[in-house]
Amino acid sequence: MKSKEILLITSFPPRKCGIATYSQDLIHAIEDKYEDAFRIKICALKKKDIQLEYPHSVSFLLKSWIREDYLRLANDINANNSIQIIYLQHEFGLYDGEYGEYILDFLKAVKTPVITTFHTILSKPTEKRRGVVRQIAEYSKGLIIMTKRSAEILKSEYGIGSDKIKIIQHGTHLIRPRRPIQAPDKPFPDKTILSTFGLISEGKSIETALDALPRIIAEFPTVLYLIIGKTHPEVVKQEGERYRAFLHNKVSELGIEKHVLFINKYLSLNILLDYLQRTDIYLFTSKDPQQAVSGTLAYAMSAACPVISTPIPHSLELLDGAGINFDFQNHEELADAAILMLSNPAMMSEMRMNALHKISPTAWQNAAIGHIEFAKLILRNENFKTAYQHPPISLDHIKRMTTDFGMIQFAKVAEPDRLSGYTIDDNARALIAIAKNFELTGDFDDLHLINTYLNFILYCQQEDGSFLNYVRINKKFYKKNKDENLEDANGRAIWALGEFLALQHLISFHLQARVEAAFQRAIPYISLLESPRAIAFCIKGLYFHYQYKKDPDTLKIIIQLADNLVSKYRGVSSESWQWYESYLTYANAVLPEAMLLAGKCTKSELYKEIAKKTFDFLLSITHKNDQISVISNIGRHDEGQQKELYGEQPIEFAYTILSLDAFFEEYQEETYLHQLKATFNWFLGDNHLHQIIYNPCTGGCYDGLEEYHVNLNQGAESTISYLLARLAVEKHA
Repeated sequence: MKSKEILLITSFPPRKCGIATYSQDLIHAIEDKYEDAFRIKICALKKKDIQLEYPHSVSFLLKSWIREDYLRLANDINANNSIQIIYLQHEFGLYDGEYGEYILDFLKAVKTPVITTFHTILSKPTEKRRGVVRQIAEYSKGLIIMTKRSAEILKSEYGIGSDKIKIIQHGTHLIRPRRPIQAPDKPFPDKTILSTFGLISEGKSIETALDALPRIIAEFPTVLYLIIGKTHPEVVKQEGERYRAFLHNKVSELGIEKHVLFINKYLSLNILLDYLQRTDIYLFTSKDPQQAVSGTLAYAMSAACPVISTPIPHSLELLDGAGINFDFQNHEELADAAILMLSNPAMMSEMRMNALHKISPTAWQNAAIGHIEFAKLILRNENFKTAYQHPPISLDHIKRMTTDFGMIQFAKVAEPDRLSGYTIDDNARALIAIAKNFELTGDFDDLHLINTYLNFILYCQQEDGSFLNYVRINKKFYKKNKDENLEDANGRAIWALGEFLALQHLISFHLQARVEAAFQRAIPYISLLESPRAIAFCIKGLYFHYQYKKDPDTLKIIIQLADNLVSKYRGVSSESWQWYESYLTYANAVLPEAMLLAGKCTKSELYKEIAKKTFDFLLSITHKNDQISVISNIGRHDEGQQKELYGEQPIEFAYTILSLDAFFEEYQEETYLHQLKATFNWFLGDNHLHQIIYNPCTGGCYDGLEEYHVNLNQGAESTISYLLARLAVEKHA
């Protein structure tokens, strides 16, 4: 039974309003992101004369028009010791009294800490409005706002200190990659789609877009403008469908009936996102300069829509490179922007990419992390512990990146970049990961992938037993194979073949014979290796080969390679620097892991002793008080120098997790298991930006974490690295 509770005070479905949808999405995100450390409860705001059937998750109701009910709610919450924190959603109009001042009665009386989310911050406030907002801030432990502009207004015009303010942008949904433009089932074939969605009201100024359409249509006759959404229920209650009728009449007056389609429905999220993914340009035409944020704008950008928007703070902060702002109610500027964009397909393609990069930090998963981390900061309560849920294992992106020949090297966001070609590095890692996945699941779909990656590795093997690394999309080898050091690539290929053979119970005798022959052809090349990491990869492959076939010659090669690493260790190590080189760089954890495996199969205590010393030394630098920071790809870490803090790549975390798994298996020290799980949490958001690195919607993993942003490209190396890490964690679930 969950003992700790979070309470949201908010409008809530089936009530139809933007904040109700926002709160529902936030709750789902928190519940999906975190394990059962707490229960989320809801206090729904009731409106006079409106009866709604709320779901069971609604535990409290507030009759917002009755002042006495605010104090009653506070007393009910004070009597519940399980509620740890309250998230109060604030918008002028949700609470009664002058400027919603009834909510102050609740805030004064409630004892549980409150975090208030201001959905609208109005500039140039009246004295009364300023006073109400300042009192809400005074009684709240923290304030969440959604734009930098709103934060500046709170500080400069309301006199609220920055120590209380946290910017958490409006959440957006992660969306699967857009369907190809030539998809046979694409809706509205041969049309250029402009769209607007949301609850319809006069404030949206949709007539501005309609007035711009004749000029746009004259240049682009295939334009179809979709106006998606029902009229706002409060508008219907007060004036019926007057505004919608006005829009229909304007369409007729302008003679553009064939170019406008009203979709008068409250769409489910999946259908709405389908419409947005089909949209070529999203139009946001609000005429309210005081509107701080727009959920519809954020959703459109998450679907990679280029946007034309009026200059509200949200669009001013987000649209740089992802769209064009135009002045309020200026249909000529809107038409100019649309014609410019539609005339420049390359510009629109770049805007789509920029939209994804701009909006990615606002994914609901990141919003959930932001809310919970803010609560933990305010509570400073050791009892308010959290743990991330582990996403289900998915091969979706791996399959998307794989052709019949091999795994494509790079991606542009989640779309395979076929021109980048293939590498044996990626296909070797992929063979190991998918073989492990097949061992875990027995999914026969994996067999096709396994054969693809294995055949690619064998294709790259040369007559002398060595492997070339880089292959073009046309299956020709790149010339750069002759210019670059391929030792690490050869080491990874040998590791992959050896580990694959160790899974002999899963593969046919005929396939074993093919792989064994390739492995034996590669052995003479091993003695030529000088790179410590290439040597370590080979030791791993030879170790697994030894499990497959207890060949004394294999053992001799392992000893030869391990002695090489011992020599390197003795040449540079000291009491304060327990390592094989005078610096740390990439794939560091592979070195001590290889020494451990060498010690296990040769029964050498020396190898194992050096393995443990060097691994613990590495962890002392990368893991400090659960704050994990692997060696940066910006530059190597030299002995005695300051370590770079940013430029982290998924592969370094994967190698560390594989090594932690091996050391825990050998020594059964709980510290290793704890560090393994903590290291994996980097993928899920436990990093300096508190942003997800693994994308659970695409099944891909982002390529890196920089100082201020995440690299959204989901290439082969990163995605396979995540899968290797995820499978290692699954062993200990």
